[in-house]
Amino acid sequence: MLLEGRNAVIYGGGGAIGGAVAEAFAREGARVHLAGRTLERLEAVAERVRSAGGAAETAVVDALDEGAVEAHADAVATRFGSLDVSFNLISHGDVQGTALAEMSLADFERPVITAVRTMFVTTRAAARHMMRQRSGVILVFGGYGDPPRNHHLGGLQVAFQAQEALRRNLAAELGPHGIRVVTLQTSGIPEVIASTEFRERIEGQIAAGTLLGRAATLADVGNAAVFAASDWAASMTATKLNISGGSFLD
Repeated sequence: MLLEGRNAVIYGGGGAIGGAVAEAFAREGARVHLAGRTLERLEAVAERVRSAGGAAETAVVDALDEGAVEAHADAVATRFGSLDVSFNLISHGDVQGTALAEMSLADFERPVITAVRTMFVTTRAAARHMMRQRSGVILVFGGYGDPPRNHHLGGLQVAFQAQEALRRNLAAELGPHGIRVVTLQTSGIPEVIASTEFRERIEGQIAAGTLLGRAATLADVGNAAVFAASDWAASMTATKLNISGGSFLD
């Protein structure tokens, strides 16, 4: 198994993407530590992992609260001996569908502030343990490309670009300590949309803009995350894994 014996912290572990990554990590032997604000959702994912024979722990943690994040990371490393993978998958509170010229400052800046704060807080907490271990992987979700025309993404693309700037800095500083930092770049995951009608419309729009004619799935994200976190990607850092189906050409 590719991740046997490793401890992976997943912030937003009760969400659709977090759950898919958790199940993929556990399938490959990792003990997954699901962190989020709603225990019921975390436990639902943990139960799926355990039912499939995997190991899962849950903890109520606000990924924007540096004290709570630090305490949780310390607890994982102390109790289980290491903190090997950190993946932040919390939502950023972005507003889409409104033109920038019509958007409020609060709606524009929320995803930018949230994305940068939570990424800094969670990666710093993980990095302190990984530096002592001389190993570890920090994964980032989203990436960015040229914004599609007329999609009115508000501050989302700005948030992604801010995360990429931070990811480059982290990779440069942490590389000498044996820590890798990799982004999973998608063009959207339609499966996370609750409304069937809206999901099908968005999926069609995304697929039409890709070279493969399809959007990435939750399974694609999980599989790519396993690869990025494993020794199979041991020489990869300061880069993106493009799983956009060819929506982004670099």
